[in-house]
Amino acid sequence: MINILVSSCLIGINCKWNGRNNLKDKVVGLGNHYNLVPFCSEVLGGMPIPRIPSEIRGNKVFNQIELDVTKYFELGAKKVLEIAISNHCKYAILKDHSPSCGTHLIYDGTFTRTLIEGKGYTTRLLEKNGIKVFSEDEVDLLLKEIEQ
Repeated sequence: MINILVSSCLIGINCKWNGRNNLKDKVVGLGNHYNLVPFCSEVLGGMPIPRIPSEIRGNKVFNQIELDVTKYFELGAKKVLEIAISNHCKYAILKDHSPSCGTHLIYDGTFTRTLIEGKGYTTRLLEKNGIKVFSEDEVDLLLKEIEQ
């Protein structure tokens, strides 16, 4: 069976910065045909639930009270890569807009909910290591990729 790495929040696990989730039924439905390997890189990196929101600014990640929390994002990304490798995951579905899992867009670091093109720390590391990353809105695109 194919293993797919997935942001835990997308399958209903309450691990977001505010202690909630981003449940997407279409992502959960993948579990009927594939083995989902859930993770939260921010928690794996040592951040609590709930936590102060964080955004990428330049090459660093700062939380809303201006603390540099980059080290948590780097550590979490490394741990997720280890999980992906040990589970032979070639694909991942990640939460877009996140400073960890952003696939196409991330917040601009001003905490004004302004989105810019960019990728989160975990997404960058996974892609650098050959894992194909899709957003929660690209389930159909992932399925086409798997079929090929």
